[in-house]
Amino acid sequence: MSVTRRQLFRYTGAAASAVVLGDLLAACGSAAPLKPSGSITGTLEIFSWWTAGGEADGLEEMFKIYKKNYPNVEIKNSAVAGGAGTNAKAVLATRMQGGKPPDSFQVHAGQELVSTWVKAGKMDPITSIWNEQGWDSVMPKDLKTIVSANGEIWSVPVNVHRGNALWYNVKILKDNNITAPTTLDEFFSAMDKLKGKVPAPLALGSKGNWQISMLLENNIVATAGADAYRGLFNGKTAWTDAKVKQGVSATKRMFDYINTDHTTIDWDEAAGRVTKGQSAFTIMGDWAKGYFTALNLKPNTDFGAAAAPGTKGTYMIVCDTFGLPKGAPNAEAAKTWIKVCGSQEGQAAFNPKKGSIPARTDVSKDIFDAVAQQFIDDFKKDSLTPSIAHGSAAPEAFASAMNDEMGTFVQKKDDTATAANLAKLADQYLKA
Repeated sequence: MSVTRRQLFRYTGAAASAVVLGDLLAACGSAAPLKPSGSITGTLEIFSWWTAGGEADGLEEMFKIYKKNYPNVEIKNSAVAGGAGTNAKAVLATRMQGGKPPDSFQVHAGQELVSTWVKAGKMDPITSIWNEQGWDSVMPKDLKTIVSANGEIWSVPVNVHRGNALWYNVKILKDNNITAPTTLDEFFSAMDKLKGKVPAPLALGSKGNWQISMLLENNIVATAGADAYRGLFNGKTAWTDAKVKQGVSATKRMFDYINTDHTTIDWDEAAGRVTKGQSAFTIMGDWAKGYFTALNLKPNTDFGAAAAPGTKGTYMIVCDTFGLPKGAPNAEAAKTWIKVCGSQEGQAAFNPKKGSIPARTDVSKDIFDAVAQQFIDDFKKDSLTPSIAHGSAAPEAFASAMNDEMGTFVQKKDDTATAANLAKLADQYLKA
């Protein structure tokens, strides 16, 4: 099995730099299968923020596989509601700093993992598990790179999400003679056409503000391009660049079409507005597809998907992983959980429910719907960009500060002030 070359990013310190990595490893089938065992006992506490439809269903599928293979372990699901982990990360930080970690927790690959928990000495490496399971033969080299630091591997990727996805109500677009927009100009033309015909053409749920950060990072890719976007994190692109400012202005313009109650709802409720015909579009990661399919909605019949306006040919990567906290109460059970997360069986069961595509290269494409199959093909050839909002591109401190700025931005709609403030935050957090 051969796969194409593609660009991603290697992390050094607190900043990300774009590099061309080698060919992805072929899925040669030598990865070790799960080894059922009744000798592992006790309670396994899994911490995540997967509580919405689709993501919770996917997590439950992995729990079923775990219970089948390790029947004498009781699973404690300590999921904390809140999109992108806004609430969960605060709870986790308190527990980790207080010396009371869960057995394993969900964490985004990249700086959210490395600069937060690895740097603080709060994780144990999983390099021996990775090697024992033979994951080099089925995991892309670029994904391995972003979960590695200091010569060790720190977590296992369970999926790959697309952050730059546009979701739409097929019927609304058909009734109004609108095709899925591919550029920002086409998008705003559709918005103007729909204004007054639906309560809010663009559905937004902005609890925690990270959803607005997603809009902005996608719009910067749309106006400045993938190379310039990646350059924001290695010093090659200035945050004061005119095209970056255009991305800020495009985001401001989107605010004219959103629902007025966006601060009171989360991403899944915004997706629900699309399913109910209250909005035509929402821009959200492909976990939204997991939400749609959990409602038994059919892709390309009830809902459609495309790259976010202006970002065709790019793939905003969001990767969920699980690692081994130092001092995990039941480390042996945690290690077997990590094996389930990285297994072919686990990823084949989890990803169709979650809405994501597998991190492994040997999971059959045939088990996925048409949208996921298209995303799998896009992932292999598109220019990859790391998400700020989901912990890959920048340290948590910058992402958090950016979220706060987005909360001010959506209220005041001052794109000049926001562009200037983002440049100041970059000077503060990205130049160390």
